[in-house]
Amino acid sequence: MPLVRIDVNAGRSPEELGNLSRRIHDAILAEYGIPERDYFHIVTEHAQGQIFAQDAGLGFERSPDVVMIQIFTQGGRSQAAKQSLFAAIAARLAEVGVAGEDVFLGYVENTASDWSFGFGRAQYVTGELAVPRK
Repeated sequence: MPLVRIDVNAGRSPEELGNLSRRIHDAILAEYGIPERDYFHIVTEHAQGQIFAQDAGLGFERSPDVVMIQIFTQGGRSQAAKQSLFAAIAARLAEVGVAGEDVFLGYVENTASDWSFGFGRAQYVTGELAVPRK
């Protein structure tokens, strides 16, 4: 059950924003085998000058089309699985014109007890939801 935050500079159409989200979700579905309805994305547009995304010394330039992605998910997946997900997201975004240097991704892990899907309960802890397999 990843929670995905997608931050972009303003200027894309609602259809383009939805397509970015869907491409990222499709990559997660393909790589992690999560259920289709485990779709929890927050897309936020920012005015020019509110996203700062340099190259961390890697020697490339990002464009104003940068897509900043944060994935919050339960821990336990292998480094290889994470790397495969990163590559799949970049490939799917490239299909809609997002350059590789404009894909920035942060991956944050937590535990089953860190999630509530509503009603003030931790459904993985109460047993209302089965803890996902890795």
